[in-house]
Amino acid sequence: MVLPAREYLSGAAFTDGIGFDGSSVRGFKSIEESDMIFMPDAKTLAIMPWVTDEAQKSAIILGDALEAFGGKEPSVADPRGYVAKRAVKMAKDMGYTGIFAPELEHFVFTSIDPTKLTWDLWVSPKGGEGDSWGAPRVVPESNEIKPGGFILRPKEAYYRTPPEDTTVDYRNEASQVLEDYFGLTIEKHHHEVATVGQVEIDYKYGELVETADRAMYFKFVCKNIAKKHGLIATFMPKPIYLDNASGMHVHSSLWKGKENVMYDGKDEYAELSQIGRYYVGGILAHAKALTAVCCPTVSSYKRLVPGFEAPIYVMWSRRNRSSLARIPLYYKGAGFAAQKRVEYRGVDPSCNPYLAFSCIIAAGLDGIKKKIDPGNPVDEDVYKLSKAKRRELGIKELPTTLKAALDEMEGDEVIKETLGSHVFDAHIELKTNDWNQYCLYVSPWEIMKYLDC
Repeated sequence: MVLPAREYLSGAAFTDGIGFDGSSVRGFKSIEESDMIFMPDAKTLAIMPWVTDEAQKSAIILGDALEAFGGKEPSVADPRGYVAKRAVKMAKDMGYTGIFAPELEHFVFTSIDPTKLTWDLWVSPKGGEGDSWGAPRVVPESNEIKPGGFILRPKEAYYRTPPEDTTVDYRNEASQVLEDYFGLTIEKHHHEVATVGQVEIDYKYGELVETADRAMYFKFVCKNIAKKHGLIATFMPKPIYLDNASGMHVHSSLWKGKENVMYDGKDEYAELSQIGRYYVGGILAHAKALTAVCCPTVSSYKRLVPGFEAPIYVMWSRRNRSSLARIPLYYKGAGFAAQKRVEYRGVDPSCNPYLAFSCIIAAGLDGIKKKIDPGNPVDEDVYKLSKAKRRELGIKELPTTLKAALDEMEGDEVIKETLGSHVFDAHIELKTNDWNQYCLYVSPWEIMKYLDC
């Protein structure tokens, strides 16, 4: 909603909140109980610098959804105020603070027309580069290689530099705005692996709710700065056929005061403590159900396939990017204890970060409570292992469809308790509806493939 500044400057918005229609927000309220209160969080207020008209200067603010009629408790429908803050308390009750850092990969396109999807054997969509060539794929529209243009071959665009990479100006400005106006500390940015305009901008870690807030602002800023550059930023997991998709690898660690309890210098394998191993064990034990929350779209499961750097096998390792849970191993020694963490790779940027982070930490904490052994690490490229070898090692697979993930989620009590029954039931209902719509839709690929039957 948009309010005049006086509503905030008066102070009433921060004490009484602002009424809104909860029945118009998917998954919140039914029409007969639609009145709700938005309680803004002053710490999240940020100016939108791309609004340059002084008469129209605007700011954005995040907050919690409360029940109406005098209620001060967060609504059970609220991912931020209810789910995420309960997850923070769950960790605190066990003596821990969860620290998170997501890597939000995304694409920037020059144009996409969903009404003109075609089967094109030779060309890729118009992406940030505008001059890329790709393999056979269903694409938004044809893209000619311009005179003097450069070719970025499929799966070969990682860390490419200008002039091949033409997304640098977009990334620089988005990074500057995120730092100067939205409070993020940008650590690095670069072009990603996929041929057409796939990028990544990484920001510094923080506590669960704070980091989820930043993920929301990250997407908001990127979409608006892209628009300013004549581009379209999309966090859809798999917009390009036969090229890499966008993930949101989530790094997490547990702290007691100033001590990272995941670090143990005596562990020769990865300097990972026993608590850290149990945390990994919990994540792996709940991985199939986690996928329904962390990868919540039909498109998500077109990413979770072999050969595109996305994890599909439930196992852990150090350094190994074919593992679902990875222990980064760039440095060694007590001087780098603060960096000891688990990177959970089974997440993509279409997820709700409040829900995803909450379920990840809850799964890890369940592993600690139950002392779940993650099993032996696998230090081989699991994609190259035979089916028999994977079976021998006890390596299971993630769900391959949204429907299968939802079925796993329905039987997971830890995920249900973390989300609360309202969000849990609403998520399954809404995502099942998405799946049913997808199953009924006749795609251009089907016409191309079966029209001659």
